Amino acid sequence: MTLRYIALLIAGLSVFTCKTWAVVDVSMEDWVDVSLKGQAEIPCIYTLKEPAKMIVWFTKLPGRDQSRRRIYYYDGQKTVIEEGSEYVGRIKVTHSHEPQNARGSAILIIDNVQLSDQREYICTVYNVSTDSGEGRTRLQIFNSPSLPVIEGMHTGISVTVEEPSKVAQCKVDDGYPRPNITWYKGRFPLQQSEEVKTMELVTTKPNGLFTVHSDLYIKVEKTDEDALFYCEVKYFVPGGVRMTETKKINITVHYPTTEVTLSVNPHDRLIKEGDTVKIRCVGNGKPPPIFSFTHNGDELSSDEEMLLLDNVSRSNSGTYVCQSFDLDTGTSFEDSINITVHYLDHIVVTPEETVLDQGDDLTLTCNALSSLPTQTAWYKHDMQLVERHVLELNNASYDTAGMYMCKVTVPSLPDLQELKSVQVSVRGKPKLTVEMAADPVNKADRSVNLTCHAEGYPSPTITWTLSDQWTGQPVPVPEVESQKTDTGVLSMISVRATSKLTVNCSAANEFGTVNVSHKIEASARVKTTTTQATSTKGSGSGVIIAVMIICLLLIAILGSMLYFLYKKGKLPCGRSGKQDFTKEKASKDDIVMEMKSGKSEEAVLLQGVNGDRKSPTE
Repeated sequence: MTLRYIALLIAGLSVFTCKTWAVVDVSMEDWVDVSLKGQAEIPCIYTLKEPAKMIVWFTKLPGRDQSRRRIYYYDGQKTVIEEGSEYVGRIKVTHSHEPQNARGSAILIIDNVQLSDQREYICTVYNVSTDSGEGRTRLQIFNSPSLPVIEGMHTGISVTVEEPSKVAQCKVDDGYPRPNITWYKGRFPLQQSEEVKTMELVTTKPNGLFTVHSDLYIKVEKTDEDALFYCEVKYFVPGGVRMTETKKINITVHYPTTEVTLSVNPHDRLIKEGDTVKIRCVGNGKPPPIFSFTHNGDELSSDEEMLLLDNVSRSNSGTYVCQSFDLDTGTSFEDSINITVHYLDHIVVTPEETVLDQGDDLTLTCNALSSLPTQTAWYKHDMQLVERHVLELNNASYDTAGMYMCKVTVPSLPDLQELKSVQVSVRGKPKLTVEMAADPVNKADRSVNLTCHAEGYPSPTITWTLSDQWTGQPVPVPEVESQKTDTGVLSMISVRATSKLTVNCSAANEFGTVNVSHKIEASARVKTTTTQATSTKGSGSGVIIAVMIICLLLIAILGSMLYFLYKKGKLPCGRSGKQDFTKEKASKDDIVMEMKSGKSEEAVLLQGVNGDRKSPTE
C-alpha cells in the first residue's frame, strides 16, 4: 500500500506541475480490491495552494440512484462520522499534510468489509477559499469459494443412446464474484459440440454469495469407461485469479455383448470324481447379459454366470454350452467346452477270503476299472510284496496266514487310489507262542505278565488255569485280556508271585490242543516246563507211547550193567566219591526261567536204579 501512496503522490505532483492553474487537485485509484470480512484502505492524495479547510467522504450506490451519501467529514479540528449509517464503528480516516509542499493525504479505512460495501467512494477536499477538488475509487469485494464437488451418475450410460446423456455434475459454493467451471476428460478440456453439452445454473444466496451448478452431457463410447472426468473451477481473488480441481471419477458405460467365453475351475489339473467344478461364462458386454447352460443338450439351472457342479461323477463328463441373451439389443452368443471326469472303481479281489490247508498254493488277483492307466501293488504288514495285480502264495504255512492289502493308484492323478484287504487263513492245530516278562508297573509286588499267542484256523480258544504247587488246589485266574490277530488270538494275564504257582496256557481248536505250563516260585523265580502237546487224533498218541517204551528198555539195560559192576567191586561207591550238587542261592528280586519236566515214568525207573540206597555197611 505504501508504494501505491508514493505513486499517487508522484501523480499529484505531476498534476500540480503541469496544471498550475488548478487550485485543488485530488488523485485516487480507479479501484481497490479487498477480501470479504477483510480491511479496505482507500487513499485520497491531494495538492492545493492554500491550506485545506475540509475533507469530506461520500459513497455512491451503483444503479440509477446517483445521489451521494456523506459518511465522513473533517474540518481541521474535529472529525464527524454520520450517525445512522452502516459505517458507524467500522470506518476511520488517517490524515497527513506537508505544508512546505502543499500536499496531503486522507486514507479511508473500512473494517470487516461486507458485500454491501462494494460501491464507489468519493473524496472531496476544500481549501479556505471554498475551492474544491474530488476523486473517486470503486471498492471491489472478493470471496474464495468452497472446494468444488463432483458426482457421477449412479446408473450406467448406454452407448446405444443417440443423444448426449448426463454423466456427471459439478458444484461450487460461496464464491464472489461468480466462479467459472470448465469440464475435463483426461487432460483435455471439453468444448461444446453436438456430442458434448454443459448446462450451468447460477444461484445467488441470501448473503449475496454465488453457488454454481454445472451438468455434463456427452454421447458415451465404450472407451469412456476408462476415461477420467473432472471439473476445474477458476475464481477471482484480490489482484488475480486462482484455480482448483475436483477429484477424478469414472463413469459407468453400458455396451452390448459381442462375445462369450467359457472357463473351468480347476483349470490346471485333471478332474476326478468327488471334485467340485465351477464353470464360468463371461461376456464382453456391460452389464452382463442373461446366461443359460446346457449339458449334452439338456438345460441346466445356474446362478447367473456360474454353473456349480458339486461332488461330480463320471456322468458329469461331456459338452457344456453357455448361451447369452442381451435384453437391450436382442442379440445372442454362445461358447462350449468339453469336460472329462476321471474315475477309479472299487477294487475287486478274487478270491475275497480264503482258508488253505498247509502246503496249498493260492493265486490272488486284484483289479479296478479306471479312466486312466493304473498301478497295482500287494502289501502285508505295510511291506510291499509285489508290484502287479496278481499275487502267488505257494506251500502255505502259518507264516502265510494274515491280512493282505491290495493298493491301486493312478500315477497321473495321485488323489485317485483304492485299497482293499483280504484275509488268508491256514487250517491246522494251534501253534502256541509264549512270552513272559516282569511287569514294569508292578515291579514292587513281583507281578509277572504272561502272554499266549495261538495261531491256527479255526481260531483257537485259549484257556488259563492256575494251581498251588504244594496243595494242587486251583487258584482263581486273574482278569484275562484277549484280542484277535490276523492269524489267531492273543491272550494275556498278570500273575502276582505271592506263592508257588503253576500257570497253564491251553490253546485248542478242532485239530488239537497245545499246552504250556509255567511254575512261579514264591520268591518270584519262574520255571517253565516243556510243552506237552496232545492231539485228538490216535496216531499222535501211539507214536509217543512207542518212544516211551524204547526209552524205558534202554534205561533198564543201563541199570543192570551198573549193578553188575557194583557186585564185582569194580565200581567205587564211597561217600567220598559222591558229587555234591548245590544250587546257587537266588536273589529274591530275580525272575529266572528253567525248563523242568514233570515226574515221568523214566524218572521213576532211574530213581529205582541209581537213587539213594544204603550200603551194606550202613
